[in-house]
Amino acid sequence: MTEKISQPKRMSSVKLGSARAAIALVLASNLSAAVPMVLWPDRYTGGFEVAGTPGLVLVRSIGLLFLMWVVPYVPAILHPQRYRICLMVILAQQCIGLLGESLMAVVLPAGHPALWATGTRYIIFDTAGLFLLGAAWYLSRPSSGATHF
Repeated sequence: MTEKISQPKRMSSVKLGSARAAIALVLASNLSAAVPMVLWPDRYTGGFEVAGTPGLVLVRSIGLLFLMWVVPYVPAILHPQRYRICLMVILAQQCIGLLGESLMAVVLPAGHPALWATGTRYIIFDTAGLFLLGAAWYLSRPSSGATHF
């Protein structure tokens, strides 16, 4: 006798579209930060209190890290339920970023207004991203009794 394996029900088109839109908004925000930092790092060195060639390399490297960060967004946007593990990775990345940035803000000594402003922007950005990605995760959850992440 064969046992039928429970499959998750297909997502409604509204839930699928909403989950994709939430993930795409965070992806677009990440790319809007990453691409300019890679192409025009000189515009961002002041916000990190760095200068010269080392500052340009540092800012460009941060932009490249953002580009690396967004790789799992592509399959998650294609089908948030099928590639739910990618969505979970993205959520973990977002949590790590938000916690790390918050910790850096807490221990930042006085006298660094540019770093404080940059850190605050990242905290706001990552908080909004976490809520959007959390919504996408919730919308893409399996609706059957099957256990999936």
